[in-house]
Amino acid sequence: MASRSLSYTQLLGLLLVTTTMAVRVGVILHKPSAPTLPVFREAPAFRNGDQCGTLEADHIHIAMTLDTNYLRGTMAAVLSLLQHSTCPENLSFHFLSLPHFENDLFSSIKSTFPYLNFKIYQFDPNLVRSKISKSIRQALDQPLNYARIYLADIIPSTVNRIIYLDSDLVVVDDIEKLWHVEMEGKVVAAPEYCHANFTYYFTKAFWSDPVLVKVLEGKRPCYFNTGVMVVDVNKWRKGSYTQKVEEWMTIQKQKRIYHLGSLPPFLLIFAGDIKAVNHRWNQHGLGGDNFEGNCRTLHPGPISLLHWSGKGKPWLRLDSRKPCIVDHLWAPYDLYRSSRHSLEE
Repeated sequence: MASRSLSYTQLLGLLLVTTTMAVRVGVILHKPSAPTLPVFREAPAFRNGDQCGTLEADHIHIAMTLDTNYLRGTMAAVLSLLQHSTCPENLSFHFLSLPHFENDLFSSIKSTFPYLNFKIYQFDPNLVRSKISKSIRQALDQPLNYARIYLADIIPSTVNRIIYLDSDLVVVDDIEKLWHVEMEGKVVAAPEYCHANFTYYFTKAFWSDPVLVKVLEGKRPCYFNTGVMVVDVNKWRKGSYTQKVEEWMTIQKQKRIYHLGSLPPFLLIFAGDIKAVNHRWNQHGLGGDNFEGNCRTLHPGPISLLHWSGKGKPWLRLDSRKPCIVDHLWAPYDLYRSSRHSLEE
């Protein structure tokens, strides 16, 4: 049979259809999708003791971020808080997440903690994206790492005090003890570490500027970790501290006065002027430094909270089968349902 040739017009039409299909396929193949969240086992139900109050004033407000990369840590932290609380039903969780993930995150938390009292708030990354300066570790540059700055503007105005917690920690004591700390008129309460070299957190550009260093005049500034803080939300709002942090971030953009993400502005504003609480409430640095994440040992003394600040995270080190000794203290709170575990069920 003789072959029938296509006309130029037909060839052009066929090329157009093929190209259009290819573009459509390309769009489908490359369309960004929401990250697949890990699956967690359902936690036990934790109930109040007989001595627990039932009023709104009896609630303990806790704020955390919901980062999809740290969700396994968040779930472990929540479990530890509930497990060691005398009044677990009085814990009210305020979670901050990026847009578009709220539904998936809500389902994940609800299926893991069916009785948890919580709300998820959308944090707009555009509030801070243009203000972030590159730091020594990429994880510190994520917008959610700065969400704590805007906490007072996001949570309900009826909340007067809140405990902010990072996602890479577990609490091994009743959080009510930290909640009832006497603030003594301060905006922030946290463990402070006056033996740490405070000059390390800022560059020569800061220390050589007589105008900038004046902010520390008359103070005895000490390092504190912003991953565990009690915040007087009313005083924060009245003092416009969100704007004050933003001002230091603007100066950082111009002069490069520090290297460490969201921490230094807090130090410039609050160091030497916080309510110091017992060190037991932040056994930090268990994740090693910001470069290597090497193993570290526990500091001597009583412990109420274990914090894997630094590069090394316990769930990653456990999964790699190269855990540090302290990571085994985190493991009992891990609700992650591995694929192997799911298959066995």
